[in-house]
Amino acid sequence: MPVCMQRTGRLDSTKLRASELADELALLVYKVTARFSREELYGLTAHMRRAAISVTSNIVEGCTRDSQADYLRFFL
Repeated sequence: MPVCMQRTGRLDSTKLRASELADELALLVYKVTARFSREELYGLTAHMRRAAISVTSNIVEGCTRDSQADYLRFFL
């Protein structure tokens, strides 16, 4: 049974430590990339920001899945 399972049978991504860490990572990446040069805005900066948001998005999407196999797929 997934760790973020609620009594309702639905998953809650906010109960996972991985979700908290992913949020912290996204904030840190945005803070660090804000100091990058303007020339990197559409290159490295954008790529790093999308990647950081993708981690959180995958955790949330995995928690919406009905089976444990689907749930785990989003964490690999």
